[in-house]
Amino acid sequence: MRAFPSYPPPRLIFWETTAGCNLACLHCRRITVADQLLPQDLSTAEAFDLIDQIAAFARPIFVLSGGEPLFRPDIFAIARRAADVGLLVALATNGTLIDAAVARQIKESGVRRVSISFDGADAATHDLFRGTGAFERALAGMQHLREVGVPVQINTTVARHNIHQMDQMLALAKTQGAQALHLFLLVPVGCGVEIAPEQQISGAEYEQVLHWMYDAEMAGGIELKATCAPHYFRIVRQRQAEERRRGIVRRRPDSHHRQQRAGGAHAGDRPGDAQRAMNAMTKGCLAGTGVCFVSHRGDVFPCGYLPVEAGNIRRQPLQEIWEKSTLFADLRDASLLRGKCGLCEFKNICGGCRARAYGMTHEYLDEEPFCTYEPQTTIQPSSSRLVEM
Repeated sequence: MRAFPSYPPPRLIFWETTAGCNLACLHCRRITVADQLLPQDLSTAEAFDLIDQIAAFARPIFVLSGGEPLFRPDIFAIARRAADVGLLVALATNGTLIDAAVARQIKESGVRRVSISFDGADAATHDLFRGTGAFERALAGMQHLREVGVPVQINTTVARHNIHQMDQMLALAKTQGAQALHLFLLVPVGCGVEIAPEQQISGAEYEQVLHWMYDAEMAGGIELKATCAPHYFRIVRQRQAEERRRGIVRRRPDSHHRQQRAGGAHAGDRPGDAQRAMNAMTKGCLAGTGVCFVSHRGDVFPCGYLPVEAGNIRRQPLQEIWEKSTLFADLRDASLLRGKCGLCEFKNICGGCRARAYGMTHEYLDEEPFCTYEPQTTIQPSSSRLVEM
């Protein structure tokens, strides 16, 4: 029988509150999106039980996602329950359903940050993916949230249609008073499989975007974070090493100093603690290591983009799944990585996107298919020992 060593609790738990959504975005990770709540959705009582299970062993950021979480009439009661037991509650929405009254309810429910998805810096680009009028309605939703004092971040999925708009996306986030800009690199799963041939950018373009992000982050003024782009952590190390060689000294963003213990423990109640935890920089791929995803039916996955089930909370406690899942144990063991990820000297801080590997080969331990870096290691013919070059 496999031994499962002690492992820290998750620092982020995403719960897909429902598959229902008022939009049908082209690049949604779901293959099917409903225009109403589904009978398979966890009930209010089951949602409360999930929250209590989480609070019993962890104090993560608890992200209410979807579908569209504002589709659920009980979403504010659920958020309040999570906040009351000590979880940092975030809400991930398309923003189009937020009016003044909804913004006040979000504030009163204890949500600490709202992420709104923008897939372009202008209406023409954004609405191409999300439908006519979505851009202006999302901007209006952000304004309502600002008026009641709820911090907002912008989430942007980087793909072929908007890769040329990174400067404009950053400007949009700043002019709209967002706390952060999070960049998501397209993962070819769900609907992403269908649009990948037209929208997937190349490995070289990924590198360009991540180098742009490093420069933008170092320039300051707003929090930036890469998601589904674990090789950003390798780029940070490489750029910092190059700057040291050149004698360049500049202040590092706060996120670069929180790579070891950010988020997993209770984030505290001091001013700014919640926002610092939201932007904590830990390591690259967090699937099954710092993150897990609970579907609207209770299925537990390593992340929202890796469709390999570890268990179901309707059959098994979440803590048991987190601590005893063979799938999670595999993802926590960097020695199991294959291909150049297995040889890479950065594998413990990057790890490659496990969902992208699965999306391309159906093997979640395979090498990251969109990383251009060649490991600086070789394997001696007479030994399996790695030798640094």
